[in-house]
Parts: sequence; C-alpha cells; structure tokens
Amino acid sequence: MTEDFVVGRNPVMEVLHGKRAINKILVQDTADGGSVGKIIAAAKEYGIIVEYVKKEKLDKLGAKLRHQGVAAMVSPVDFKTIDEVFLKAADKSEPPFILLLDGLQDPQNVGAILRSADAAGVHGVLLPKRRSCSLNTSVAKSSAGAIEHVSLVHIGNVGNTIEELKKRGCWIVGADMDGEVFYNIDLTGAVVLVIGAEGKGLGQLVRKKCDFIASIPMKGQGVSLNASVAGALLMYEVLRQRKVVDK
Repeated sequence: MTEDFVVGRNPVMEVLHGKRAINKILVQDTADGGSVGKIIAAAKEYGIIVEYVKKEKLDKLGAKLRHQGVAAMVSPVDFKTIDEVFLKAADKSEPPFILLLDGLQDPQNVGAILRSADAAGVHGVLLPKRRSCSLNTSVAKSSAGAIEHVSLVHIGNVGNTIEELKKRGCWIVGADMDGEVFYNIDLTGAVVLVIGAEGKGLGQLVRKKCDFIASIPMKGQGVSLNASVAGALLMYEVLRQRKVVDK
C-alpha cells in the first residue's frame, strides 16, 4: 500500500470535507493566511496531522500540477458502508459480526487487529474519521495483507453509530478490565465488539452505550493485554460460540 496525494487548495479542502481518509496534510512552510489557514483549521478540527515542509517537497509531489503550497496524503483504501457490511453478513447467512475501533493510534496494533479480524471472519471493521490511526504502510505491513481483504468503514460520531447499530439489532460489547468475563456473554447473535484506545480503554460515553462490558481474566498482578491481543481473544470467542472454528 502506498499513499496517494491530492494537491491544490480547493481539491484539498474538498477532500477534507469528503469521505476519503486523510493521513496527513502537507503545508509549505512559507504559506499562510487565506484558504491555507482554513485548511489548517479544518485539519485540526478533524484531528488530522499537519506537517510543514519545504516547497521542493511539494514540487515533487505535485509534478506539473499547481500545488499552491498544500497537499493531502490520502489513503487508497476502498472504504465500504455499514449497509455493505450487513449485506456481506446476509450473503453468508451469518449474524453480523462487526468490530469497532474507538481511537486506536498505534499502527502495529491496528494492523494486528485487522489480521485477526480477517482470520476470524469479521464482516466489517469500523474506524472513526477523527483521531484514529492513519491506514498507512505501517498498518498494511502489520496486517500481513489483511487490510486488502477486510471491509473497512469510516464512521463519524461513535455514539451515533452505536445507536444506529442497536436499531439494526446488534448487541454492543465493549472490552474493558472490570466487566463480565467474556466467555459468560452470549456472542452468538448480531454483535459489535468495541475495542478502546491503547492505555485509555473505552471512552466514558462509549462505555455507557455498550450493552455488555467484557473482561479477560488474568492471574498476573498489575498487567493488561494490549488492544490487538484482547481483540483477538474476543473475536475468537465469537467464533467458538458460533461453532465455526474448524475441528
């Protein structure tokens, strides 16, 4: 996977307000004011990194196009919709099996989770547009190619998305340390597993919207599993309960 580039002030602003995932905004270090200022403000509002670079770098990216001091590094990932995820589950005659990543930032963690999701038969992985890890080459490498096969969905407000999924008949199961032991929770129906950010776990508002909080029992003192390991255990518990693991 390699990043694509959109150059020019108007095209970059259109991308910012569109559905395509943006990994980073590059701004010429001598550019200021006007539409450039609006682009920088919008990028910060959406939680997108802004990097200031020399004109020569933008000249190379823009080739013969007028970059006007601005370029956007955008993900070439073909994002799906929630409707498409549900259709994918229906085509397989399976209850929807969805993963929601709430604010994960580490590329290796996200890549490993996508690899497990592909292996476990997850129908779709939902990622917030704001303050989520960029789907870059590090994620692609860590996923061992799974990023090309998992249905990825960019979502807006996490809380609103959870409410929509509930209306569609899904149970929302959040992963956290002080919940019910995960193998005591019924995961055989339509289920959304919510994995929180590294170190922080589930956000308070997201936690309140979950139907269940699932914990993983541990015997060690003062230890916790990272997001990718916890996610893999929960995903395979869904498989175990659905009895689709090959014997």
